[in-house]
Amino acid sequence: MKYYGQCFCGAIRYQLASEPNLVVLCHCSDCRRSAGAPMVAWAMFPESALTMTKGQPKTINSSSIAVRSFCADCGSGLFYRNATMLPGLVDVQTSTLDDPDALPPTLQVQVAERLSWMKHVHELPEFQRYPL
Repeated sequence: MKYYGQCFCGAIRYQLASEPNLVVLCHCSDCRRSAGAPMVAWAMFPESALTMTKGQPKTINSSSIAVRSFCADCGSGLFYRNATMLPGLVDVQTSTLDDPDALPPTLQVQVAERLSWMKHVHELPEFQRYPL
């Protein structure tokens, strides 16, 4: 199976040529801050499965042992690597996939850092579109 994805503006496209090892929702504060979101969905792949098909992301050190890659044009977060803890692996933000529904999360991690209101978010009223 192959998966394809891109950043928001389309300057960067990528392909994944394997099944993920794991698909998770991460609640850590680093993920929240880098994405500007209350959690981030990640799929972990062997580094060898990832091919850039258009453009190259910018990569920054997000901690002493981890790096995050994103589109320098639109800011979309794309990849996370930690060679110390996850050698040979790359985490891909699943919301950047062309079909994000193809890889639903199977567990949540870093829940010790989860925002308190996220535990009950499923209880909030729902609308199909923005209620104006």
